[in-house]
Amino acid sequence: MEQSPSIRSELHAQPCPTPGATSRMVNVHQAKTQLSRLIDAAHAGETIVLAKAGKPWARLVPLEAPAPQRIAGRLRQLGPLSNPNALLEPLAPDELAEWDSSPLLAEASQL
Repeated sequence: MEQSPSIRSELHAQPCPTPGATSRMVNVHQAKTQLSRLIDAAHAGETIVLAKAGKPWARLVPLEAPAPQRIAGRLRQLGPLSNPNALLEPLAPDELAEWDSSPLLAEASQL
């Protein structure tokens, strides 16, 4: 179905009222007729604000990328450790001091 030029320009021309936002505002009626295109735009990274009577009402945003999954045995292909007992040896005093002053420890203690 071909759109009239006025609807096409209206659909693409309305910027979002939020300063600095990379989104556009689309009327709900227009969104119903252009949902597939709007979903594709959101999937490409654009944020679309759906408006009702010219006022922002809802937001169509891209999904966040899923967190990478841990894979057990991923490093097995590299072969066994050359000196596995080194993992059990105490740290040198300077390395231990670095660990004790690490900001990671401060963050972990606050949890």
